[in-house]
Amino acid sequence: MSDALTGQIGRFLDHLAVERGLSQNTIDAYRRDLSRYRSFLGSRGIHDARIVPDGAVAGFVASIAGSTHGDGRRYRATSVVRALSSVRSFHRFLLREGETQRNPAAVVARPRLPRSLPRPLSVEEVERLLAAPPEGTTVGLRDRAVLETLYAGGLRISELTNLDVDDVDLDEGSVRVMGKGGKERDVPIGRCALDALRAYVTRARPTLATPRSRSALFLNVRGGRLTRQGCGRMLSLHVRRAGITRRVTPHTFRHSFATHLLEGGADVRVVQELLGHASVATTQVYTLITKEHLREVYYTSHPRARRTASVGGD
Repeated sequence: MSDALTGQIGRFLDHLAVERGLSQNTIDAYRRDLSRYRSFLGSRGIHDARIVPDGAVAGFVASIAGSTHGDGRRYRATSVVRALSSVRSFHRFLLREGETQRNPAAVVARPRLPRSLPRPLSVEEVERLLAAPPEGTTVGLRDRAVLETLYAGGLRISELTNLDVDDVDLDEGSVRVMGKGGKERDVPIGRCALDALRAYVTRARPTLATPRSRSALFLNVRGGRLTRQGCGRMLSLHVRRAGITRRVTPHTFRHSFATHLLEGGADVRVVQELLGHASVATTQVYTLITKEHLREVYYTSHPRARRTASVGGD
């Protein structure tokens, strides 16, 4: 049986989809967080967001911070912060809509996140990964095109899997990407990625395509649109083939794209536009990585960087 809280959450999720135009993946994350919030409140006899008492949201956050996944791993701090953000947005929505007169989440402090920098691949590791897909096979041509496009354009995995054939301009050397919040941007891609895309589109995609493929650019072996999960499995296979032992995700290519551009002298504002970041502050985290890299190179390369000065010399 549905209750007031279920309906309130449903209206909020509809608002995210229709009025704010958020992606399905983002809406699903909100749905998961608010489902847990509803269960937490329900266990305390609360079935209406209008009567959530002070302290309930803080209790919810504490319950997530103290819980574990099925395999015993504790939830990451980022997951706790995201859950609080979802609940805050939900209560702000109800306040704006006039369904309630108070926001019980407003007074809850955001947990501090440990500072963690993205771990990009080295240029040599990228080269090994891009060379991993076998040449001359349909799947190999597709995988090479996927990896080259991820690295050449710094795309989010959802942006890549949502690409249609018409989004690629092989003459201009660019792809049209639909980013977060429905913001469209044109991203240039280099010769290597263009060559890989051209080989895939002309030699591999026609073999994979079926009536269900429609306009999707990257296809799985059944002719459907390649999914995020499919990309993840494909990447894991090639990471092993390349002899890379650390964890690599599709987003690692995005980190590597940004870091390598900045190390090559690109302006942070240009990298911001290429990544589709709304704020340059988001992009500036990569400048910290390049500074660390510069220090590392300096201290391992300069002949006097680590030399202990002699005392009382000649």
